[in-house]
Amino acid sequence: MNQMIIPIKFEGATRQRKREAPKGRRVDPAALVQVQQLLGDQSRQADMLIEHLHKIQDRFGCLSTPHLAALAAEMKMAQTEVYEVATFYHHFDVVREGGEAPAALTVRVCNGLSCEMAGANDLLAKLPGILGVDVRVLAAPCIGRCEQAPAAVVGQNPVPFATVEQIAAVVDAKDTAHVPSGFIDLAGYRAQGGYRLLGECIGGGRDVESVIKTMENSGLRGLGGAGFPSGRKWRIVRGEAGPRLMAINIDEGEPGTFKDRTYLERDPHRFLEGALIAAWVVGIETIYVYLRDEYHGCRNMLEAELAALRADPPVPGMPEIILRRGAGAYICGEESAMIESIEGKRGMPRLRPPYVAQVGLFGRPTLEHNFETLHWVRDILEKGSEWFAGFGRNGRKGLRSFSVSGRVKEPGVKLAPAGITIQELIDEHCGGMLEGQSLYAYLPGGASGGILPASMNNIPLDFDTLQPYGCFIGSAAVIVLSDRDTAVNAARNMMSFFADESCGQCTPCRVGTAKTLTLIDKPKWDVALLADLSQVMRDASICGLGQAAPNPVDCVVKYFPHELG
Repeated sequence: MNQMIIPIKFEGATRQRKREAPKGRRVDPAALVQVQQLLGDQSRQADMLIEHLHKIQDRFGCLSTPHLAALAAEMKMAQTEVYEVATFYHHFDVVREGGEAPAALTVRVCNGLSCEMAGANDLLAKLPGILGVDVRVLAAPCIGRCEQAPAAVVGQNPVPFATVEQIAAVVDAKDTAHVPSGFIDLAGYRAQGGYRLLGECIGGGRDVESVIKTMENSGLRGLGGAGFPSGRKWRIVRGEAGPRLMAINIDEGEPGTFKDRTYLERDPHRFLEGALIAAWVVGIETIYVYLRDEYHGCRNMLEAELAALRADPPVPGMPEIILRRGAGAYICGEESAMIESIEGKRGMPRLRPPYVAQVGLFGRPTLEHNFETLHWVRDILEKGSEWFAGFGRNGRKGLRSFSVSGRVKEPGVKLAPAGITIQELIDEHCGGMLEGQSLYAYLPGGASGGILPASMNNIPLDFDTLQPYGCFIGSAAVIVLSDRDTAVNAARNMMSFFADESCGQCTPCRVGTAKTLTLIDKPKWDVALLADLSQVMRDASICGLGQAAPNPVDCVVKYFPHELG
C-alpha cells in the first residue's frame, strides 16, 4: 500500500538565514581601489574581461587572488568566471594566496620546430644560469617569427636570430615593446591612393553586386586555413538579418606561420581598407580585430594608426573598429574559439550548427576573416578578378603567401603562384637549401598539415591538392627539413605542441594528444594503437585541432617507416 508522506512544517523553518557577506572570497578594499583606478572609465561589460586582466597583469606583473576578486566585484561577475578565464590563457600568471609572484621579467624562447632546428633547446639550457633568478625563462610555442629562428621574446621585445648574448643585452636594456619601423602610415597610404576605392564604394561609384561578383570570380579563398570562398561568404552573411558584425583573425598561432605579421608590419592600412569595403558590402556595424598577444609592437602601431584613422576618417559613418588582445592560446585561431575570446570567455570552440555566419559574435551574424584575405581586397577590386586568377601553376589559380622556414638559405614570406611545388618554391624563391644540406622532408601546412618526403616534391601546393596524400596546405606555412633532421622528431615536436594547446573541452583531443605524445616518445611505436587513436580523434573531436593533430604521426607511419625501425 502506498503511503502518503505529509511534510511537517515547523515554525520558522522556512526562513532563510541572510549571508553576512557575498559567497566566495571577500573583496580586499585596497585591491578594489587599485582595480578601479586602473580601469578608469572603461566599460565593465563582461566582454572586456580579458582586456582588464591584461591591464592588471601589465601593471602588477601577475594576477593575484585579491585583484581577481576585486575585478569580479567591479564587473559584477562570479569569481569563478574570472578565475577560469584567467587560468585558461598561457600569458596570464595567476598567483594563488601564499604563492610567489613570478620574476619581474620573463624571457620566452620559442621551441617550435623551426626554432628547435636552429638551436632553441641550447638557449633554453643555458639562459637560466646566465640571466639569474630575477629573470624567468620559459619555453614558448610558436611566436610567429619562424623566419628569424631561433626567436625569443624578452618581456615584450622580440629577439630575432637570438643568441645568449643578444638576449642578455635586451634583458639589461629593459625597453618597452618596439614598434615595427618602415611601415606605411596613414599619410603615406593615402599618398599612394589608399582609401580612394573605399570612397568610390561609399559614394556610389561601385555597387555591391558588382563587388561581390568580382570577389567571387577572382577565386580568392579564406587564407587562414579553411579556404572558404570569400565572395560567397560575403553574400551569405549579407543575407542574414542585421545587425551584423565582423571579426578579423590575426591570431596566427599555427607553427610555421608568420605571413600576417609580415604584411601587418609593412602595410596595415591595406587590410583596414579591405575590412571597411567588406563592411560596406555586407552591412557591418562594428569590426573587431583579434591580434595575438605575441605581436606587441604591432599592437602599439595598430592602436596609433586606428587612432589616426578615427581622427580623420576617409568616409563618413565609418564602422567602429575595436582592437582586442589575445592572451596566448593557439585554439583561438579557430573562428568560434576566437569569438568566445572576444566575448571575454575561455577560447573554446563552439559546436556547429549554427555557424558563425548565422550566430556568431554576441549572437549576431558575423563575417569572420583572416587578415591576409582582407589584405588582397583592394588589389583584386582595382586590378580585376582576372588579375588575381591569372596567376597559378600546374592548373591552379591565384597567388599564395608562403611562410617558409627551416633549412633554406632565404626563409621568409614568399609570394608565389598557387600550385607551385616545394622544389620550385625552394629553388626559385628561397635561394635553395642551406649549404651542404639536401631536402629530406617538408611540412606543407604547418603543424597540422602533415609531413611529406623529398620524393614527393612535385605536388602542387594549393587548396585541395594535398588531401589525397593525408595533408593540407592550411595557411601555407612551409617548414623544410634536411638530411640532418628526422620526421619522427618533427612529429614529436608537433604533437607536444598540440597536447599543450588542446583547450581540453573534448575528451578525444584532450586525452588523445597526450596519449599519442606518450606513445611516440617511445623508441618503438605501437602503430596499431596509434591508428586507433588517430581515427577516434578525427571522428569525435569538436574542432580542427583534434581532427588534424594526428596528421604528422600518420604521415611518419605512411611515408617514413624506415625511421621506426
